[in-house]
Amino acid sequence: MAKKKIPTEKIEREYVIPLRKKWAKTARYKKTNKAIKSIKEFLVRHMKIRDRDLNKIKLDKSLNEFVWSRGIRKPPSKIKVKVIQEGELVRVELAELPEALKFKKARLEKREKKADKAVKKKKEKIEEPEKAAEEEEKKKESEVKKSAVVEAGEKMAKKASKEVKHQTKVSKQPKRQVRQALAK
Repeated sequence: MAKKKIPTEKIEREYVIPLRKKWAKTARYKKTNKAIKSIKEFLVRHMKIRDRDLNKIKLDKSLNEFVWSRGIRKPPSKIKVKVIQEGELVRVELAELPEALKFKKARLEKREKKADKAVKKKKEKIEEPEKAAEEEEKKKESEVKKSAVVEAGEKMAKKASKEVKHQTKVSKQPKRQVRQALAK
């Protein structure tokens, strides 16, 4: 019996997550850490994730920067997020990016595109000589094999001619006379 795969549905939601109640109870030097953890806990509860596993929630880089923008001691009191759930994995992004983060995100995306193009060009440049080098290697290998076969044939011919040359002709007469006892 084969298990049927359930098609992964893409669920998108927006939440305003209250953070103040959670981080107000903690020490000053842990407040932003607690805010990040409380975002994940809120989403685990509201997105109905099995086993309450916080590792299945992935925060966007811009969201993390926004929470940390005012330092470790004073995180935002509430935050509006856009949540996208694909199967078990949940991605979280800021719903409304501040101007500074918009420009930063656009700049990063532009940089990534440029880097991808450069990588593709390098791969193409590398692949072309590699293919040519591989073809040359194959040609060289076939030539080496052919020359090895020719050399082996020549060696075998020399060996055969040597054997024929050094064969003794069998005659019925012995090479030297057999010694006979002296007659008295």
